[in-house]
Amino acid sequence: MKGRFGIYGGQYVPETLMSPLAELEEAWRAARGDPAFAAEMERLRATFIGRPTPLYFAERLSEHFGNRLHLKREDLCHTGAHKVNNALGQALLAIRMGKRRIIAETGAGQHGVATATLCARFGLDCTVYMGREDMRRQAVNVQRMRLLGAEVREVTAGTMTLKDATSEAIRDWVTNVRTTHYIIGSAVGPHPYPEMVRDLQRVIGDEARAQYQAAENRLPDFVVACVGGGSNAIGIFTAFTGDEDVRLLGVEAGGSGIASGHHAASLVAGRPGVLHGALSYLLQDADGQVLPTHSISAGLDYPGVGPEHSFLRDSERAEYRAAEDADAVAALRLCTRLEGILPALEPSHALHVAGQLEGRVLVCLSGRGDKDLDNLDDA
Repeated sequence: MKGRFGIYGGQYVPETLMSPLAELEEAWRAARGDPAFAAEMERLRATFIGRPTPLYFAERLSEHFGNRLHLKREDLCHTGAHKVNNALGQALLAIRMGKRRIIAETGAGQHGVATATLCARFGLDCTVYMGREDMRRQAVNVQRMRLLGAEVREVTAGTMTLKDATSEAIRDWVTNVRTTHYIIGSAVGPHPYPEMVRDLQRVIGDEARAQYQAAENRLPDFVVACVGGGSNAIGIFTAFTGDEDVRLLGVEAGGSGIASGHHAASLVAGRPGVLHGALSYLLQDADGQVLPTHSISAGLDYPGVGPEHSFLRDSERAEYRAAEDADAVAALRLCTRLEGILPALEPSHALHVAGQLEGRVLVCLSGRGDKDLDNLDDA
């Protein structure tokens, strides 16, 4: 069924958004089949983003963990994270649709920075919604967005984090659909967003698969990535889903521990429900009300997840675990001291779990950790 991954996905949106979603789907399918669009994407991936990003053998971490660990270095993308892969594609698509005003939501700030960066590059008007709590803990990225010319709108509703920023961005879009394109930052939301974001992030997995085979003359035993909304994870997983011997492992934010209730692990501890236009796993109470979440990592602090991850979970093609705040901080510090690479708190969750695995492990290092330095002082 169109827009579905098993039972998950769909378009649970107000009637006013059905027409712009249909327009977006049509534009995306036309762009995907246009050689000129693909050529422009490839040119800017190389000259603006800096792709391909390298595959790095983490020799000292491997010795410490007792396995063979490689990192896909998305932290080396322009702007410092994988988010720019998706923002580039959607910015080009917005221009193609004649929409010069861009809105976005952001938690860790990396998607907001990536969107503001592309808007600066193409001369587009940019508004980014961000919760007050996330603005506090990711102040450096707020400054970066404003320097790039974006308006950062503070969201004070609810928990003042990513969920609430997304809700405000959707309200803006409903009001301004004729002139505005909403660049959703993860593989969430109504169709065609989960599919489109996956396809734009698949460059991670396609590169990593070819690089790993060239380096090791085989495929890894595990592919590991952090999961909030899940764009970096679905981007790297997609290239390996047909390889039955490769285990796909997503790592969610365990916060203060699953038993504490203070976490953001929707696939580990949630159940299916509708949030932000799609059916997927989410954290909710017995009455179906969305629960507040907690993670030291702003980018994983979200009560839902992309619908394709829900399908991969139920079909048992991928497995999902949770890593707690303290474990992520410890993994960040370890990677920095042993490899000279400062990872963001988000992929540090994946690094913690990767350290528990035996064999050949490939981790998507989805972003760098400069933005998290203030949070480390409180950890």
